[in-house]
Order: sequence, then C-alpha cells, then structure tokens
Amino acid sequence: MSGFAWGAFAANLGWAALTALGVMVLTFALAVRKGMHRIVDIAWGAAFAAVALATFGASAGEGDLARRALVTALTVVWGLRLAVHIGRRGRGHGEDPRYEELLDKGSGNRNLYAFRMIYLLQGALVWLVSLPVQAAQYATGPLSALAWLGTALWAVGIVFEAVGDAQKARFKADPANQGRIMDRGLWRYTRHPNYFGDFCVWWGLFLIACDGGAAPALVSFVSPLVMSYLLINGSGKRLLERRMSGRPGWAEYASRTSGFFPLPPR
Repeated sequence: MSGFAWGAFAANLGWAALTALGVMVLTFALAVRKGMHRIVDIAWGAAFAAVALATFGASAGEGDLARRALVTALTVVWGLRLAVHIGRRGRGHGEDPRYEELLDKGSGNRNLYAFRMIYLLQGALVWLVSLPVQAAQYATGPLSALAWLGTALWAVGIVFEAVGDAQKARFKADPANQGRIMDRGLWRYTRHPNYFGDFCVWWGLFLIACDGGAAPALVSFVSPLVMSYLLINGSGKRLLERRMSGRPGWAEYASRTSGFFPLPPR
C-alpha cells in the first residue's frame, strides 16, 4: 500500500469532520432563526462540497493533482446541484413532515433534540460517506482507466438525478397533474431515478478512489455501501414509499415500475 500518504490522510480526517460539523452548526443556527429544520436538506449536498474543497486544500503537495482536481470537481458539482434543487423545491413550503414526526418523539428542548438527532447525525454521515473523496486525494500515481470508468458512472448518476428532478418539477407545475402519480420520462423505468442517480454518483467516486490503489479503496469501501443502504432501505426509497402507499394510483404504478434500478415497465 505504498504511495498513499497515511499520516496526511489521518490528519485530513479531522479537518473533514470539523468542516462537516461547521456546515451543520451554521445550518442549525439558521434553522432555529427561521423556525424550520427542513433547510438541513439543503446543507446535505453543500456539506459534501465543503468537505471536498477542504480536503483539496489540505492535500496540497500530496497525491496526484489530476485525481485531486477530478474528485473535488465532481463532488462539488453534485453537491451544489443537489443543494440548489432542494432549495428551489422547498421554497414556500412549511416544515418537512419527516422532521415534525421525529421531533414529536423527543422530550425536552425541541431544538437541542433536533441538533442531536438531525444535524450531528447528518454531519457524521457526510464525513463517513465522503471517505472516497477524501482518500482519493492522497493517492499517488496517474489516473488510469478505472478513474474514467468511475467518472462515466458518476455522469450517468448526475444525468438521472438532474433529468429526473427536472421532469418531476415540470409534472408537478402543471395543475392538470394535481393528485396524479408521476410515471413519465425516467420515472417510467424506475420509481426513484434521483436515488438511483445518487447511487451511481457515489459508486463512481468510489471507483476513482480505487484507481489510487488498495489503500484508498480499503479505507473507503464502507462509504458507498452506507449510501446505498440509506437510499434503498433508510431515509430514501423505503421512507418515501411508505408515505406514498396510500396515494391513488400508487399501487398500480409500483406494480409495473422497477423499485430502484431502471428496467422496462412491466
């Protein structure tokens, strides 16, 4: 596992944790002021972008510059696109029902409970899931075909996310579609093109880390697994489908449309 700056990477883990925590603390302060914790969803993508930029700065003089620049740029593009999209989508809406439900379960000060159960948890997940981005920047050696394969997979993911989100936004903006289930465009092939896109993005970034050798692969392999679990069985697909299950037309749509990976409609 030569060619990997273990000491510098270990120090970077601390800087990345502080960066993720800093974003979440600032977001928490803003949320308390506005009386709405749903803005933490905007901070999710922004925190990944911040960690990537902080790691790029901390890794100066370490690793391969092309790999460092590539993994940083891809993460920033993904994170900021997601943050902007969620910000636009939530404009004019009240608190997210997910957070209302969570906070109703707590006791004592609701804001402090929210800080522990939402902000600290999401900050820790940002740190954990971003390990491929952090590790890739400390690997030496030039980019190879594996990095470009990872970049291609990332591109598939960002297209699914951006196109799927845009298609759904147009669908919901049409008053004629009120109360209907979105089943057009990419949504014909998967019930969750945005979550599938996230899946591809993070496995793509992991492949770029693997391109740097066994060491970055070893320290970050858990990250895409955690993200995959969150998207499929955690706060993504499972939770959303539980909320959608009572909607008219949902059962029929679910019966003919793949639950996650894009497939022809049945």
